[in-house]
Amino acid sequence: MLLALDVSNTTIKAGVFRGETLVADWRFATERHRLPDDYAMLLLTLFQTAGIAVNQITGAAISCVVPPLRSVFDALARQYLKVEPVLVGPETPSGVVLAVEHPSEVGADRIVNVAATHRLYGGPAIAVAFGTATVFDCVSAQGEYLGGAIAPGVVTALESLASSAAQLYQIDLVPPPRAMGRNTVHTMQSGLILGFAGLVEGLVARLRRELAPEDPPETVKVIATGGLAEIIAPHTEAIQVLDPWLTLRGLQIIHALNRP
Repeated sequence: MLLALDVSNTTIKAGVFRGETLVADWRFATERHRLPDDYAMLLLTLFQTAGIAVNQITGAAISCVVPPLRSVFDALARQYLKVEPVLVGPETPSGVVLAVEHPSEVGADRIVNVAATHRLYGGPAIAVAFGTATVFDCVSAQGEYLGGAIAPGVVTALESLASSAAQLYQIDLVPPPRAMGRNTVHTMQSGLILGFAGLVEGLVARLRRELAPEDPPETVKVIATGGLAEIIAPHTEAIQVLDPWLTLRGLQIIHALNRP
């Protein structure tokens, strides 16, 4: 079995694969001060609840965009799982070519997402990840990662509003009854949820024209992933596929190419 770990700035996604099948998955908060022992105890407890024995884990693939935690999860894999992990980076063979100006600056999560998008959905395609940031990544039909766009995340925008504007506050991220809000909660929900849906539509339209200028727009597939994708996707026709576990699937794909 393979343990796949996607460590983002706010959330850690963990999954266990048997072959190419995801048999268990979890999400928990990223805490930068935790030690390998702390995260190991959490993972071992999750394994136990899922009926997975530690000695069944024969490999690990890790995508981490929090530099201090790279060594933490590397140590966890070696000490507790007794495996040599695949730590995804710009130099890791992924099945895609980083055809951008500075490949060393491409985050591990973006590499994993475009690898999974190209392998599972082909190309040309755009992967949209809704997380701490809203990230758009473009991959050609030939498997070239061509770049994309980064915008604030929905929660990041909400936290900024609540902390910067004296009369605004934290709200539940649920769709408003209509675009024209008639109270503070509904107006904020409209701006955040429907506003980000509009952001997706506008950027996807521009990226499609640049990615496949000679083809009809619908030729370019758009795949959404991330914790908030399920909230935004129903409010825009720009997204064709919702794949919450795209990143974990990408880790499984990359591990197969780099199995120690």
